[in-house]
Amino acid sequence: MGFLDIFLVEALVNGLLLGGVLALLALGLNLIFGVIDVAWICYAELVMFGMYAMYYFAVVYGLGYWIAAPLSIAGVGLMGVALHLLVISPLLASAPINQLLATGGVLFFLQSLATVMFGIDFRNLGIRLPTIEVADVFISYARLLAFGAALAGMVALYLFLTRTYVGTAIRAISQDRQIMALMGVDTRRIYVITSAVGGALAGLAACLLVLQYDVHPFVGLSFGPITFMICVMGGLGNMIGGFIAAFIFAEIISVGGLYLDLEWGYVFAFVFFIAMMFVRPEGLLARRS
Repeated sequence: MGFLDIFLVEALVNGLLLGGVLALLALGLNLIFGVIDVAWICYAELVMFGMYAMYYFAVVYGLGYWIAAPLSIAGVGLMGVALHLLVISPLLASAPINQLLATGGVLFFLQSLATVMFGIDFRNLGIRLPTIEVADVFISYARLLAFGAALAGMVALYLFLTRTYVGTAIRAISQDRQIMALMGVDTRRIYVITSAVGGALAGLAACLLVLQYDVHPFVGLSFGPITFMICVMGGLGNMIGGFIAAFIFAEIISVGGLYLDLEWGYVFAFVFFIAMMFVRPEGLLARRS
């Protein structure tokens, strides 16, 4: 294997591992949109608060990573419920632009709140995970762990949606919410549960991202826009489309970062997104009507 080939393989593997985390982020956002029909522009800021929760539970209070993780996931899940009850629910009958503006306002509110509460210092867990060497290819253990946990989270969500009554109701409402309401399903309860699950997925993503990124009030800008573009390109509300789009974007970012630098990788991803919107403005796999 040539010198450049090794780095290309590393880039492809790292893109695959990054795609798992991006797919998890997109999955939570698509779940919420598919059921409630509202896109949470502030979704990445919930992840940011989850990362802060991990830092305080694990470092400040000394609870350790494996205790801090479920507490953080539960906390962000409750934040998702609060966001729905306080902001989304009163606007369900409003125009989509009003809903987007409201969640956009929540984005700036949460960034400002984090700045006031935590300051602008960069913080991290101080966990240094090793690098694994496989056939001359070096793989980040943190990314490998994040990929495995993201995959487990997606499998757990799939089982929840397909094997439980509530999950079946969530899938049914995502296909036709008017008929399900006429059949006696309490849509408001399903919306709250969906918001809790979407928030919990953001919390899980926070537990994985905090192993790779420092946390600060604006860390959501690192992955919030790319997550939203993944959902749009996959077809808003379409979980399979978002899953596929996440890996496409991740590979573009990783390989582009290999030949130039990481910032150019994101530039290539944005250019690809714009081009795809001309070719398939409804997304790779448009949501079923």
